[in-house]
Amino acid sequence: MEHGDMDPMGPARPPEPSWPTVIATTVRLWLERHPIVVRSKTIRIRLPTALGRAGRREAILSRRRFATLALVAGLLVAGAAGFTMTRHQVAPSWGTATALPAPVGPIAGAVHAQDARIPLPVALTIPDIGVQTRLIHLGLTTTGALQVPPTTAVAGWYTGSPRPGAIGPAVIAGHIDSHVGPGIFFRLSQLRPGDHVYVRRADGTLAVFRVTAVRSYAKDRFPTLAVYGPTRDAELRLITCGGTFDPQLRSYLSNTVVYAVQEF
Repeated sequence: MEHGDMDPMGPARPPEPSWPTVIATTVRLWLERHPIVVRSKTIRIRLPTALGRAGRREAILSRRRFATLALVAGLLVAGAAGFTMTRHQVAPSWGTATALPAPVGPIAGAVHAQDARIPLPVALTIPDIGVQTRLIHLGLTTTGALQVPPTTAVAGWYTGSPRPGAIGPAVIAGHIDSHVGPGIFFRLSQLRPGDHVYVRRADGTLAVFRVTAVRSYAKDRFPTLAVYGPTRDAELRLITCGGTFDPQLRSYLSNTVVYAVQEF
């Protein structure tokens, strides 16, 4: 599984550093050891005194040569940073999400029981963070942990939880990212109380939920009862990874949980 998994269960061999990472590190260390001094119309790079008599002289470069060097170094650093960000994402920053319009369809009212006749969920839309995805079905692993979607491009409804719109907490999970880029729930932590979540069901109706809280929990302190436990109303839980990424475990150390209640 990729490091966006919700519940990786054991340590894994840390990934080897990529060539962009090596180049970026080399450029950064070189620049740290060669402070740049600007004097009139020239750019001077002060070399370290440990290089001897020749090293104590200041190397003077024309603005054009320096600009070329800076551009190449910047591209290398930016390219490597972008590559490593997708592998070891700690603070998601892939720009601002493009807001989506709210889906159109008949709005389903809340029921007062876990009625098996409530249609199955088939799609999820979160306009404020640009999420629109079909929903697959998730169960439990052999260890009793929540399954994760096989791809970062879709989210999944946990079939052991109520159907969205029934009394209780319907649970939907998705990946935050993978080694190739952002996942479907990459911006989940950006939701705020009052934002809306739409679940389309098999009969075309929409269950509309209003976000009440966004929380981050260390995985070893995950509040199972608060997330999966019974509720008096129709509610929704959206779950993904979050917090710090541990490269040795190839796992995030926390989970982000969004709490929402049905609005109608």
